[in-house]
Amino acid sequence: MSSLTPSTSSAKSSSSQQKIPVPPLLGEGRVGAEILFRRDREPDPRVVRDPHRLPPGQVLTQKWPVLSYGSPPRYDMTGWRLRLYGEVEAPATLTWDEVGKLPKTALTADMHCVTTWSRLDNNWEGVAFKDLVALVNPRGNATYVIAHCDADYTTSLPIDVLADDDVLIAYHHDGVALTPDHGGPLRLVVPKRYAWKSAKWLEGLEWVQHDRLGFWERNGYNNAADP
Repeated sequence: MSSLTPSTSSAKSSSSQQKIPVPPLLGEGRVGAEILFRRDREPDPRVVRDPHRLPPGQVLTQKWPVLSYGSPPRYDMTGWRLRLYGEVEAPATLTWDEVGKLPKTALTADMHCVTTWSRLDNNWEGVAFKDLVALVNPRGNATYVIAHCDADYTTSLPIDVLADDDVLIAYHHDGVALTPDHGGPLRLVVPKRYAWKSAKWLEGLEWVQHDRLGFWERNGYNNAADP
């Protein structure tokens, strides 16, 4: 897939995914009702452990492990949309070009995966979540946001967690467009939570009154996802 940046289109067909049984534990990103296949997960022995930034049980890596089942989706960006809806006063459906016209935010943050790897100092670019809040004006009864992604994957986060200044929807990582393997064209980034909450292949954000458990949470993950 060619690199995508906002205001750029690339035509690809959506991939079909075969559903298979899910084991009790794994996961960063989205899998729908599928199991993750691990690639490049091994910790880099050259990396020195930093106890002040590393949650218990984590191992640092300079690689960026890829966890997915089968092929990631390939979108026709001319038809791609991001839905912002639910308990909001001004629901919106954004094209790829419209996402690119929103204020850009740059962020450097660590990433911690529940499968025990951590990667420090990731450089993200995208749209701050607070700018999406300003766009749609959530109602006072909204307490959670559900992230909707490819293959019907969902995960949820409380409003107060998403209110942090380091939460964004990202389209660039370390200076280049997010690749499909890592959630491109668009993923959620929530650095203070384990990485499965930073959902890949984001297609919608739904503001809701009551929490609804997402895919990994229904399969036994702690909903707080707090390292």
